Amino acid sequence: MTTASAPSKPVLSLGDRVFSRSALFAGSMILVTLAAVAIFLIVRSLPAFVATNETASLLSSNFWAYVGPLVFGTVWAAALALAVALPLAIGIALFISHYAPRQLAQLLGYVVDLLAAVPSVVFGLWGIGVLAPAAQPVYAWLNDNLGWIPLFGGVVTGTGRTILTAALVLAVMILPIMTAICREIFLQAPVLHKEAALALGATRWEMIRLAVLPFGRPGIISAAMLGLGRALGETMAVAMVLSATGIVSFKLLTSENPSTIAANIALAFPEAYGENINVLIATGLILFIVTFLVNALARWIISRRAEFNAAN
Repeated sequence: MTTASAPSKPVLSLGDRVFSRSALFAGSMILVTLAAVAIFLIVRSLPAFVATNETASLLSSNFWAYVGPLVFGTVWAAALALAVALPLAIGIALFISHYAPRQLAQLLGYVVDLLAAVPSVVFGLWGIGVLAPAAQPVYAWLNDNLGWIPLFGGVVTGTGRTILTAALVLAVMILPIMTAICREIFLQAPVLHKEAALALGATRWEMIRLAVLPFGRPGIISAAMLGLGRALGETMAVAMVLSATGIVSFKLLTSENPSTIAANIALAFPEAYGENINVLIATGLILFIVTFLVNALARWIISRRAEFNAAN
């Protein structure tokens, strides 16, 4: 009685083995790099957690009182930027993918991709020289007519360098990557689904609402989280545009604005010494954790939409 022998593993060629091990090494380097960054931040941050204003001049009392307003300013500016950029990104992506003629769509796609390559310092100069002066009269009008709303209350700044201006600059900066991702996702929507909706008498907008947007929802979330991640970590543009005082305030139009972690590190690090360096590195660790939590939340949201995971 003979027994069936187990199937032998295929013999890989030299090229296959080299490619497989190279891919494994490249993937492992992501984890190694992430672990190295985390270890560096944790080790250098430990002295800051017990530091006081006697050992670190940056602190008014302790580290947590120092980093709290910075975390608020970082999240607040990024959230404002996302609220402005996400609807625009979806609208532009839909126009390029489903409304614009082919030649115009190609031109707009090229312009969007080109905008993503503009350095952040250029956006900062544009924010100072163009956006802030142009926005100041608008801010004055908002304060005069909508000052009863807490967001638009207070004394309007005369320079236009507010948290709202910084958020608008961030919105322009994250708009290209979000638009590009949404555009590619919308173009991948199943043609049969779109044709079926149109065949049943749906208008173009109804077809988009019923077939394209549900399919692209995970991609939209991914685009939003990538844009939010960049907005959370943006440094030079915010440091150049924002007139920060390091407070916690929801007012959008005044000269007293919260700062962000990245901008604060860029401005304070050149003159830092002793435990002040540890304090700034510790704020970087907090930003690292916030960014990680944002991405983890995005993955959790997408995983709950398993039926649309093909879009991701």
